[in-house]
Amino acid sequence: MLVIEASKSAFYRGSAVAACLAAAGLVSGTSASAQLSQPWTWCVNKEKASPDVQIKGCTSVIGSGKETPKNLSIAYNNRGNGYRTKGDNDRAIADYNESIRLDPNYAYPYNGRGNAYRARGENDRAIADYSQSMRLDAKYASPRNGRANAYRDKGDNDRALAEYNEAIRLDPRYSLAYNGRGNTYLDKKEYDRAIADYSQSIALDPNYDSPHNGRGNAYRSKGDVDTALADYTEAIRLAPKSALPYNGRGNVYFDKKDYDRAIAEYNEAIRLDAKYAAAFNNRGLAYSRKSDYDRAIADYSDAIRIDPKYAVAYDNRGDAYRGKRDYDRAAADYTEAIRINPKYAVAYNDRGDTYRLKGDNDRAIADYEEALRLDPKYAAALNNRSTAYENKGQYDRAVAGYDQLVEMQPANANWWNYRCWDRAILGRLEAALT
Repeated sequence: MLVIEASKSAFYRGSAVAACLAAAGLVSGTSASAQLSQPWTWCVNKEKASPDVQIKGCTSVIGSGKETPKNLSIAYNNRGNGYRTKGDNDRAIADYNESIRLDPNYAYPYNGRGNAYRARGENDRAIADYSQSMRLDAKYASPRNGRANAYRDKGDNDRALAEYNEAIRLDPRYSLAYNGRGNTYLDKKEYDRAIADYSQSIALDPNYDSPHNGRGNAYRSKGDVDTALADYTEAIRLAPKSALPYNGRGNVYFDKKDYDRAIAEYNEAIRLDAKYAAAFNNRGLAYSRKSDYDRAIADYSDAIRIDPKYAVAYDNRGDAYRGKRDYDRAAADYTEAIRINPKYAVAYNDRGDTYRLKGDNDRAIADYEEALRLDPKYAAALNNRSTAYENKGQYDRAVAGYDQLVEMQPANANWWNYRCWDRAILGRLEAALT
């Protein structure tokens, strides 16, 4: 079964330097905006310069030999922000460590270090830092948002929602928190609530690309692909170097069965982010739909190379091998998908199909049974199990499966027809007509 991956929305952007100007007022006894030296102006990012300029300014401040420990702590924190914006999380963490050493009661570097740990996938360490930042400044909304992001990364959406709610209570104009809460509602398939939060995030910050991408995902999930396309296009206008909305726009064209345009969008997503596993997976799906299985397999293999635990890509590569009638390789990929995710009902169903095509109906039935144990309303697995029973001449059992399908999906004429056929084979002519 083909599974296409949505564009995951970003949770925060840039380096959070809120209140840095006020903090940098420690450099002088009067107005920070009037008295800041050029290095300090760069260091606090007053002019919204590049992270390289911010790092240069902070490095100059740190090396001046003129600053108090408290001011040095601010400079190290801000240089850490610059490194984090560049994606150099190791250097960022080193600077946050020094900032904390110089001023252990300074809330900001704990928040920044939490963001850097989260970017490295160390969510438990991130949560510990966010919690310490909150203890030092109970009214600081950013670590609430960060802790929510970390809980969402860990799959704890209910705790994430509680944290986003608190961040929004502390700062009702916090666009990033509305975006994060929208992402969480999207995860929970509460699409209307997600759209409402993304829309509020956009209203608060019209130049913020991430909620447009997220709202596009939500509209696509609701089947409103044209509105989704408009949101992805706006996200691209706002952030032309972001790969996410290109992937999202590719997904819309995929839904529209315009596979060539989908591939063009995935190409651009991959050009912008050569480690974007989902874009490789999705381009593979588009090639599969064009029956170009070799290219599809190459893309799935790249997705797996980037993310060796990507169960969906293994399942999709299994589908491509099955399309080439290479059933042994297909079964091996489905088995690996199941090893990575033992609750992956789709992979059990797909492996069952492969065994059935090889004529091993008993192993096929065992896999369908496991798929149904994981998802009792999985119609494809019920249908496939009945087909395997038919192959074994066990029409009573096949009929029992079709009975369930008719009850689940009474509008699907196929289930009625298949049941009628099997009843006729069993000589139940009167029942076959009902």
